[in-house]
Amino acid sequence: MQLPRALKPFATGQYRLLVLALTLSLFGTGVWLVAVVWQVIELGGTPIDLSIVATGGSIGLLLAVLLGGVAADRIPQKRILVAVETLKTLSMAAMAVLALTGMIEVWHLAVVAFLLGVADGFFYPAYSAWLPALLPAEDLLAANGIEGVLRPAIMQAAGPAAASAAIAILSPGLGFAIVAITQGLGAIGIALMRLTPVRREPDAEPMHPLRAVWVDVRDGVKYMLVTRWLLATLLYSAVLILVIMGPIEVLLPFAVRDQTGGGAGAFALALAAFGIGGAAGSLVVASLRLPKRYLTIMIAAWGIGCAPLAIIGFTDQLWLMVIALFVCGFLFSGATVIWGTLLQRRVPPAMLGRVSSLDFFVSLLLMPVSMALAGPVGAWIGIPMAFLIAGLVPVVLAALTLLIARLGPDELAHPLDADDTQPDPASEVVTGPAVSAGFQAPADEPHDERHGSA
Repeated sequence: MQLPRALKPFATGQYRLLVLALTLSLFGTGVWLVAVVWQVIELGGTPIDLSIVATGGSIGLLLAVLLGGVAADRIPQKRILVAVETLKTLSMAAMAVLALTGMIEVWHLAVVAFLLGVADGFFYPAYSAWLPALLPAEDLLAANGIEGVLRPAIMQAAGPAAASAAIAILSPGLGFAIVAITQGLGAIGIALMRLTPVRREPDAEPMHPLRAVWVDVRDGVKYMLVTRWLLATLLYSAVLILVIMGPIEVLLPFAVRDQTGGGAGAFALALAAFGIGGAAGSLVVASLRLPKRYLTIMIAAWGIGCAPLAIIGFTDQLWLMVIALFVCGFLFSGATVIWGTLLQRRVPPAMLGRVSSLDFFVSLLLMPVSMALAGPVGAWIGIPMAFLIAGLVPVVLAALTLLIARLGPDELAHPLDADDTQPDPASEVVTGPAVSAGFQAPADEPHDERHGSA
């Protein structure tokens, strides 16, 4: 019996192990999202304190993610993921001990958030680079759709629900202990998987490790700068994250508490709505073929998907917040599934780890600024106005990106709805000393893009 398109990746045993480990890791992250917020609140913290904690995680991610991309293209991805999950396990175990003994302080949370950001900076490039080595090209959209279902459903729904229950039973400290256990089980799951080699040729000649890192980062940046669809999307994402992440991460729990009178359970319900919407959107996209206008639909969905955020600041009804977050999650996650598949189908395998890391670095470059500004800006202009800006500005940004970058001809010239559109191995970017005299872009990009012209 043939599996539905959205479930085909489960036919691969190694992928089933990876999904199990990913589910455990995402569940722990979801518990952390709520437990850390209510730990800050129980310590008498303000939105500014929560900004400090959230900013620590963002800075850790940005500092590590470029090195994470280099590592993903040079080190077997299994080893990276096991090390990352082990670091998360130890960090959360320490938080659980501090919280349950009453010794925890806000700065402890900021330090651990920083370490978790560093871990994520290595996790995502390695995961993105490993997936195409485990699955055939025609299953990548479905695999990204499955991740898109798991991430919101587990991280933003099941995890927060478990966290609110743990807080009600005992305290946020119990939530931290749950995170430590699930991250440890995730590490074990990945350790059981088969080791796969990295998909790149060895350097043409030996070089110092520091120079090798520099060359890899340089080549990744060059690829990004000469590839118009990639650069335009990342610049759009950077400004989008600046506008929306601070209100969502920092101001949403206070909007729920102050406007609806809700507590940890209401906040978990709001996150669950976003997660369930994201799961639904991801499942819909995973069940279909990639659209012909994949760039246009993706960017438009990200912009329009943020519009419901404007409702959050002007309602005292939790059910309206829940509906707004469901719609936002549906469109945002559906577009993200397209984006992940786009990277894995159009970026050469030898460059995928670095491009995935640049995806995070550039698109999240302004996230620490957004987190740091959210508390003070929310206090200055008010939570309603902050969410109004977060809802309306992305729509304008999406329209400007599509208009200025002129991505329509590019997406029509490079259709991804066929199963044989993997990057041509002969067109992969050559890295290392061979490119010291000039950069070689992949042959499937138009000549004018290779030189950065219109």
